[in-house]
Amino acid sequence: MALLLFLSGAAALVYQVLWIKQLSLVVGVDVHAVAAGVSAFFAGLALGGFVLGRWADRVARPLFFYAVLEAGVAVLGVATTLGLAHAAPLFATLEAHGGLLAWVPLLALVGVAPFLMGGTLPVLVRALRLQAGQVGGGGGRLYAANTAGAIAGALLASFLLIPALGVRGSAYAAAAANLVAAVGALALVRRAPPAVRIAALARPASDARAAIILYALAGGIALGYEVVWSQAIVQFVSTRSFAFSVVLATYLTGLVAGAALFARWVDRVRDPWAAFGLLIAAAGLVALLEIAVLGRWVIILQTAVESAILAWTDSAFAGMCARFAVAAACFVFLPTLLLGAAFPAVLRLAVDPRHVGRDVGAVVAFNTIGGIVGTVLTGFVLVPQLGLVRTLAALAIAAAALGIVAVMRGQASNARAGWAVVGLGIAAVIAAVVTPSDRLASLLAGSRGGRLVSYEEGRGATVAVIEQSLGRTRFQRLYIQGVSNSGDAMPSLRYMRLQALLPLIIHGGEPRSALVIGLGTGITAGALLPYPGLERRVVAELLPAVRRSAPIFRGNFGAGSDPRLDIRLRDGRRELLRSADTYDLITLEPPPPSAAGVVNLYSSDFYRLAAARLGQGGLMAQWLPLATQNDEDSRSLVRSFLDVFPHASLWTTEFHEMLLIGSQEPVVLDVPRIAQRFAQPGVAAALREVGVASPAALLATWVTGRGGLERYAGDASPVTDDQPRIEYAPWVRQQEFARVLPRLLDLRSDPPLRGADEAFVAALARERDRLLAFYGAGLHAYKGERALWASQIQQVMKEDSLNPYYSWFSGGARQ
Repeated sequence: MALLLFLSGAAALVYQVLWIKQLSLVVGVDVHAVAAGVSAFFAGLALGGFVLGRWADRVARPLFFYAVLEAGVAVLGVATTLGLAHAAPLFATLEAHGGLLAWVPLLALVGVAPFLMGGTLPVLVRALRLQAGQVGGGGGRLYAANTAGAIAGALLASFLLIPALGVRGSAYAAAAANLVAAVGALALVRRAPPAVRIAALARPASDARAAIILYALAGGIALGYEVVWSQAIVQFVSTRSFAFSVVLATYLTGLVAGAALFARWVDRVRDPWAAFGLLIAAAGLVALLEIAVLGRWVIILQTAVESAILAWTDSAFAGMCARFAVAAACFVFLPTLLLGAAFPAVLRLAVDPRHVGRDVGAVVAFNTIGGIVGTVLTGFVLVPQLGLVRTLAALAIAAAALGIVAVMRGQASNARAGWAVVGLGIAAVIAAVVTPSDRLASLLAGSRGGRLVSYEEGRGATVAVIEQSLGRTRFQRLYIQGVSNSGDAMPSLRYMRLQALLPLIIHGGEPRSALVIGLGTGITAGALLPYPGLERRVVAELLPAVRRSAPIFRGNFGAGSDPRLDIRLRDGRRELLRSADTYDLITLEPPPPSAAGVVNLYSSDFYRLAAARLGQGGLMAQWLPLATQNDEDSRSLVRSFLDVFPHASLWTTEFHEMLLIGSQEPVVLDVPRIAQRFAQPGVAAALREVGVASPAALLATWVTGRGGLERYAGDASPVTDDQPRIEYAPWVRQQEFARVLPRLLDLRSDPPLRGADEAFVAALARERDRLLAFYGAGLHAYKGERALWASQIQQVMKEDSLNPYYSWFSGGARQ
């Protein structure tokens, strides 16, 4: 039976990963929207555990009932996945006309399969036919097996299933696991004697009801920890999906280990109330102390373990996963070990052997409901009001209070347990007082070698601005969830201004409207302001804290507060789905494409949606970073773009960055019109500041048209919503950038000019040669060839000594 629940748990986690991913496409990646969808999943589990657990006590063959549940999950799991794949346009339409009512069918769709999942554990515990004194151990072992399956599901989803099979294929694989569990249960039916039917269910005893209520509160506290950990740990890991999978697997491993270990002797404990109270209180204190003692030692330990694994396996990917596992172990393993051990203890207190299905279902149901409430309360109230550290302190004190209540319900003579829990509570209060509230902020600034300028812990993300320096040059960088997104150093200023101004200048018509997806530092959005022809400038930004940090960055022309920018606080895809507005330009300033969830803005499905919002002759401009993924992944990104835009070109906006520009109509570079637009005072000044001093210098950034891009993409498979391959791509190989950049530059061709005279063509050739020489110097620096770098950069500076972009690098600063 443990194997059956292992398969069931693995399938359930695969579905959960898939549906959360799909929900971000349907309702956007806004934390409120995703939280609502996830809550529907857990509400289904809770309701299923409560209702189906009671039914389990009334059936003669619980194994057959279990098989029916698993088969139902297989069918409904696939149906839900297929339904969510097509739900986004319908949801947007319903929301526009019905408001909150649009959520009803969506949440019902997400919750129906989990309703059946919620019944699997209580039904199988019922099938064990446990006697008095066996419930805690037997139920704890099955819980451990179910959670072990969840570990496998969390890892399989990110490391194997989605990369190999895509979203729908992964759902089919999870359904196959459900069906194997169903067949296995049917095979056991023949050997299992019928269970005794229970005609009437008596009300649980007062102790059982108290245990269920306290465990529900513990569930809320435990999920509150998870909310805090999910934000606090990111600066020690990565925004890649497999990093989060490693953290989740570590969390679940703690639960498994705790449940399995304590299940061995829970039925022999004299005072289970004391055990339960001590475990919950200790988990809260340990969780707080782990934050209190964090320091650079974590990074040193991560580096040492990563190096050891790299030397052993010769795999950078394995080394990075080990690095993430170390961080997860330092944050979450010990508290979850204690929380996992609490489950067998509460089974001992709450489950009547005559009503196993009912009581186990109630335990699971109320704990899940408590988890939903704890997640919402922590994420939307406590963290915004108190911050991460103070929230964790409040949860630890609440856990100690809960532990005291539990011990008081136990044996009156157990004074030692009472004093132990009180001691844990006092220690939690002391730790809360002495741990600085800016603990995580100071760690972030220290680990990044800079000075903290701004820091905000909000709903779903931390947003920080850190002042850093290279040589004598100082600049600000934006960190979201502890990971650098961009900054206002010269290289960032250059590529982000070009992301807005380059497509506007080469546009074949008269651009009047533009949409920027992602405010970030505000540099791309701000670059729209000097362009005088625009009448409508819209920005879609997910995080309010990012908007509030925009005034800190230089070079964005006051983007955070300029009334000419219509900043809409929502996810970019959601903005395109909700609004029928069309634009002459859509451009983006997103995080790197390999970050979790960002692939939503790089898939061919997204490009089709964006293309539908472009007006006649409209342009789509997509940032293409080169250093954040391997060559094969960049080829997939390009293939996705080519599959939607028949007319596409590639431009180099900075040493590390390129820009894809696509349209449904041919784009001819009309030199007189480009020169006229470039000459507009605000436009010319904005581009001169980043080393683009003439129309020839602007067009010198052209690399190739569709023909060259087709040669580069080759037979690469596109990134799609169903095959989000870039999000699950292997870790970037060493020196990969030094291989990718020359390959792309080798594609260079002559731009399709119209109206260019000989003088302009000659100037264009000089600018291109100089830019390529600069890139050649940079590649020498990448390879450690310092003498060649110095010689070549000196020649570049001799030819263009006033170029601020080249000067930034030649002065010894390098981003």
